[in-house]
Amino acid sequence: MSINIKRYQAFLFFLFLPLLLSAQGKHLFILSGQSNMQALNPKTFTETVASVFGDENVIVVKDAKGGKPIRCWFDDWELKAFENPKRNLPNLYTPLISKTKKAIGNNQIATITLVWMQGERDARESLSDAYAENLMRVYKQLVRDLSYENINMVIGRLSDFDMTNNVAPHWTKIRDVQVALANTSPRFGWINTDDLNEGLNFKGEEIKNDLHMSVEGYKKMGVRFAKKSIELIQDNM
Repeated sequence: MSINIKRYQAFLFFLFLPLLLSAQGKHLFILSGQSNMQALNPKTFTETVASVFGDENVIVVKDAKGGKPIRCWFDDWELKAFENPKRNLPNLYTPLISKTKKAIGNNQIATITLVWMQGERDARESLSDAYAENLMRVYKQLVRDLSYENINMVIGRLSDFDMTNNVAPHWTKIRDVQVALANTSPRFGWINTDDLNEGLNFKGEEIKNDLHMSVEGYKKMGVRFAKKSIELIQDNM
């Protein structure tokens, strides 16, 4: 009986891939952002990454808050002069990094991936010009505080909720900025969410091109985030 060597080698590679990928520690995934991340049940995300790396080799941390601009994720955020103090914007980076460090504990970490779904508020406030710089600021804070230089990042591009920019003047600009930033590094990537905001929402109401995703949309979003995260990890091994 003859053996196809290439097929056999491919079989062995995928058979032992989870062991190879987890050889240096666990894979940490940090899920953060505003309402569309807050509403995401990380179940489909966790199941998808665990199917490749193994349950025991995956750490998933989610910390998100709806309706908040990206500057709330600055470690030294302070109220700016142009802001209404009654808005009471919180510092969201401190709880995020605290939760992440607690989840890491004494575990050795093989890879870190930031999964980011945010930008709706910045689009409403017409802040697209600073968005890429601000997101990189959040990214560099994690690099510094986790002492890990090669962090991957997956960005959820804003959906097609307001393609005419009637509600949020910089909606399409933020979309463009997110894609452009994702294309600046082999460690960055983005996912499409345009088809995830139709169907039934959590109240059982029919939605179409909504600000938020449908029940099934959130499930698909979790899978897409996971698949892109896996792709970045494998491509940068």
